Amino acid sequence: MSADPVSWMVVERGWSVLGSSGEELGKVEAVLGDPEADIFHGLTIATGLLGRIQDVPAERVTEIREGEIVLDGDEL
Repeated sequence: MSADPVSWMVVERGWSVLGSSGEELGKVEAVLGDPEADIFHGLTIATGLLGRIQDVPAERVTEIREGEIVLDGDEL
């Protein structure tokens, strides 16, 4: 059973970023957006052992659940 959807404004650093198949692709480093205007731009994600940083646009996010972000595919 998966968690209920939550707002992008509660996403925190360290949340898991999952591909559409459920495999973990990385961890949230930062949320990109304007909370005042409620505009979500995307995420900065750390991947791999060395924590390579990559930006992911909001259009790729299909679901936000407590502690997890799900993307529209299995690659960043």
